[in-house]
Amino acid sequence: MPLVTSGELLHKAQQGGYAVAAFNVENMEMAQAVVAAAQELNAPVIVQTTSGTLKYAPPAVFAGMVERLAQRVSVPVALHLDHGSSLALAVECKQAGYTSLMIDGSTLPLEGNITLTRSVVEAAGGLPVEAELGTVGGKEDDHEARPQYTDPQEAVRFVRETGIASFAVAIGTAHGVYQGVPKLDIGRLEEIRAVVSIPLVLHGTSGVPHEQVRACIARGICKVNYATELRIAFSDGVKAALAAKPDAFDPKAYLSAGREAVRMRVLDLIRLCGADGNA
Repeated sequence: MPLVTSGELLHKAQQGGYAVAAFNVENMEMAQAVVAAAQELNAPVIVQTTSGTLKYAPPAVFAGMVERLAQRVSVPVALHLDHGSSLALAVECKQAGYTSLMIDGSTLPLEGNITLTRSVVEAAGGLPVEAELGTVGGKEDDHEARPQYTDPQEAVRFVRETGIASFAVAIGTAHGVYQGVPKLDIGRLEEIRAVVSIPLVLHGTSGVPHEQVRACIARGICKVNYATELRIAFSDGVKAALAAKPDAFDPKAYLSAGREAVRMRVLDLIRLCGADGNA
């Protein structure tokens, strides 16, 4: 089916009490794995690319690839810009065929974040826009940040003045590989949910214990982002294939092993989010 917007998926998830799993992909094989797993579980899914990934290949390449993959399945697939670094990139993604955009002004002062985010909402022309207030810690592409939790009262103003469709909260998650077991501020999430009505998004979820993910979904998280887990799964699959056959020279052989490893991980994460059977 044609690509859909994230807005359609997240509002249905909000009403149904589950979350749509959103997966960052780096190449064709990872995109194939994500879409295939969603089809297998009859689940909605969001395929994402970061600003760093779009330096590796431009938005038009990923848009063309994911659009064709979506046309071959019967489940809804959205294509999302994750952690967009600028208004110009957001516009380029929209023109290329992305159906959802994120602008990340979280490192700016509140006023600057509002101004940048509002400019992307205006340029999006109706496409849903996600933005973040507070800072998810860790490293995303070339950017590294210290965590700064979302202030619920600032969140009210931010959502009202920007017109965003979904809101990424900072409650203790981090990008990359965790050192130790993360402990999320579930109470803060409850405070935000009480004053913000639009769908909430959890970033940096790779490595978060399953019970904490479920607790967040029960308290209003409608979109859960995964990146590092897929990168690790793909790399481990390729490494294992090359270790078994060190003389292999056909990329299809070892890349397909990476693809299968990602597919298996995506199946688990879609089930964790409760999205299976909700296409």
